Amino acid sequence: MKKKVAFYTLGCKLNFSETSTIARGFQKEGFERVDFSDQADMYVINTCSVTENADKRFKTIVRQAQKLNSDAFIAAIGCYAQLKPEELASVDGVDLVLGATEKFKITDYVNDLTKNDFGEVHSCEIQDADFYVGSYAIGDRTRAFLKVQDGCDYKCTYCTIPLARGISRSDTLQNVLKNAAEISAQGIKEIVLTGVNIGDYGKGEFGNKKHEHTFLDLVKALDTVAGIRRLRISSIEPNLLKNETIDFVAGSKSFVPHFHIPLQSGSDTILKLMRRRYLTDLYVDRVSRIRSIMPDACIGVDVIVGFPGETDEQFLETYHFLNELDISYLHVFTYSERDHTVAAVMENIVPQEVRKKRSKMLRGLSVKKRRAFYESQLGTAHTVLFEGENKEGYIHGFTENYVKVKAPWNPELVNTLNLIRLTEIDEDGLVRFDFASEEVSA
Repeated sequence: MKKKVAFYTLGCKLNFSETSTIARGFQKEGFERVDFSDQADMYVINTCSVTENADKRFKTIVRQAQKLNSDAFIAAIGCYAQLKPEELASVDGVDLVLGATEKFKITDYVNDLTKNDFGEVHSCEIQDADFYVGSYAIGDRTRAFLKVQDGCDYKCTYCTIPLARGISRSDTLQNVLKNAAEISAQGIKEIVLTGVNIGDYGKGEFGNKKHEHTFLDLVKALDTVAGIRRLRISSIEPNLLKNETIDFVAGSKSFVPHFHIPLQSGSDTILKLMRRRYLTDLYVDRVSRIRSIMPDACIGVDVIVGFPGETDEQFLETYHFLNELDISYLHVFTYSERDHTVAAVMENIVPQEVRKKRSKMLRGLSVKKRRAFYESQLGTAHTVLFEGENKEGYIHGFTENYVKVKAPWNPELVNTLNLIRLTEIDEDGLVRFDFASEEVSA
């Protein structure tokens, strides 16, 4: 009988793309992939270390695996595994911990799945993580996460990602296009571009720091891939989102009017302490540029509250900056100290209760912003891509500009593009609609 392997992924879309690629490697070796809630011979946990919560969840997930099969072989990979391998190896039940480069060769470290008395660690020095491994993930057969870049050369004072993933490096344009074509051949209609710092695409493409291609070159090339109806840019740094890229997206046949642009703080003083590579005036310029040529675009924002030294006045500066900015939603992160970062030893620590209060305020603002954005779209026509999950009798989907809609469950709608007219916002904050026509032709 085939050995069964299950995967659990914490963190970002990039982690999901890598988990999917690693899983395909197991299947080539004769394993059967099963859901993490099923009994398996081996459980692989792809970890994240962006926040303290992601760290804590690891032990809970290990216990879940042990309850399903106390004899199962448990492996930890990913960012937390690179940063603190010995700590993960000491968790009861963990048999194998692999670092940033070793995770892609995990099947080489797996023998007969006999449990170890102690967690075995194979972790490189992070400077050795200087080569690129392409990945993509296909979830519910409606969209795929396509990895185009890895690592980061930025030195933001709160961030461990350069320590966990190494230097900025990129996939070759040829391989990105090959992966996109493979995704298209499987009937997927939307690709989301992922990476650590995708605006830095081109650096390290052929093993050197020279940019053979730019992010704009990548966007233009992907726009020509046959069969992909939608291309979506995930998080991109404001200083790397150039006018030329915004202008191209506005006229693109495939790229959708949706941008997610990290801000982190609306206070220039805090941005400097964070060592971000822009100030608020540049951020305003990026949002204004998008709005001027794509008035219905969805613009999401990352923001961190409670950074060391953030006063009440500076937090309110952030709050009012975001309140006045024409954006669509927020991803709010409560600052948590990360070992080996500059911020971890900064003075004027913000108390936890203050961090929670500020986070709650911004999450409330996000609800208002999303509601206002959805209301601005009522009465307009859009194309929706329906997803494959039946959620309490409803099917959900997203318009090209990231408005989430719902309708009574109909399996015939799964993975189809339909022209709709947005009509009303329901009690869950989702948008109802009327069909404007039949399915959009492929």
